[in-house]
Parts: sequence; structure tokens; C-alpha cells
Amino acid sequence: MTYKEKIKEIIEATPSGTVTSKTATEAGLGRNVLRSLVEDGTLSRFSRGLYVSSEAWEDDFYLLQRRYARGIYSRNTALYLLGYSDRAPLRYDMTFPQGYNSPSIKSERVNITRVLPKNYDLGVIELKSPCGNPVRVYDLERTLCDVLRGNGCDVQIVNSAMKKYARSNGKDVRKLARYAEQLHVKPKVFRYLEVLL
Repeated sequence: MTYKEKIKEIIEATPSGTVTSKTATEAGLGRNVLRSLVEDGTLSRFSRGLYVSSEAWEDDFYLLQRRYARGIYSRNTALYLLGYSDRAPLRYDMTFPQGYNSPSIKSERVNITRVLPKNYDLGVIELKSPCGNPVRVYDLERTLCDVLRGNGCDVQIVNSAMKKYARSNGKDVRKLARYAEQLHVKPKVFRYLEVLL
């Protein structure tokens, strides 16, 4: 089996059309093989150690989270992924645990939020990106608390999302209240709910 056939096999095994240098090394292929595949156009280098097949549809949501695995999509980006905003993000909102630092993320189109470890996993779900790849994102109730808590969220987007939530049959007001208590935004959440419900 040639190295191109091995890489093709690895890429076909992942629905996202990606290969990491670690995966290639484990398959017995050196980094020089990846470099030559980039040069001949078979692969493109997304970031250090992460390559995408030239035939794959490049999914920034998925690839960015592959690169920064501790990042969870939040705030405006989460609203978009959850179907509560029709504005595709120009910059991605990602939340990391307090103390996380990656110098390379500063060069990305990412708004970083750092939270206490006890709040980091609160409300994490997995859903499909617009290209169909799995990404981790905060659930709707957590996202609503986050957008009400922080600055930098468009008031129109927040109002629209809260109105849609209030009309939704799948809303979980108890969960929203529990999250609001833990994240210290209970007064803001209840002001919205008093008006909308």
C-alpha cells in the first residue's frame, strides 16, 4: 500500500476529511509525507498538525474545535448553531476553563471567554455543525444566561432569542432558573421572563 493510499484510507475513516500528524505517524507515515501531500494539493494544512483533504468541504466550526479541543462554542456562536440567530458569526465565541492559554489562538477569529472550572462543563451538548460534523456547544438555557451576563452581544439578537425561547414548546424554565442562579444572572433572566411569559 502506498502512502497516498494509506492517507486516503485514514481520510475516508473520518467523516470530516481530516488527518492529524499524530494519526499519520501512528499509521507509519512521517511528517515529510504530509508535507509532500500538501505540496501536490492532496491535502491542505489548516493549522499545525491538522490537515484537510482537498476534496472535503472545509468546516471552520469543526476544524477550529479540533485545533482548540478545550473550546466550547458559546454566546452568539452558540445561538447561531442552536438556530436562535440567523447571523453567521464573523468571529467565533469560544469558552475555555480559567487558566487555559494558547498563544496561537490570538491569531484566530475567536472571542475568548474564560470561566471557573465549576461552570465550564455546565450545559455542554454536542450537535452537528452546518456541514454535519460534531461540535460541542452550550445548550440553549446556558447560552441565554451567558448572553445576558456578558457584554458584546447585540441587544436585537438577545431580544429575538429570548422571545423565541418564550414561545418554544421545548423550553425548560426550571433549568434556565438553575443556570441563572449558578451563573449569577437570575435578576436579568427573570426580568426578561416576567415580560415574555
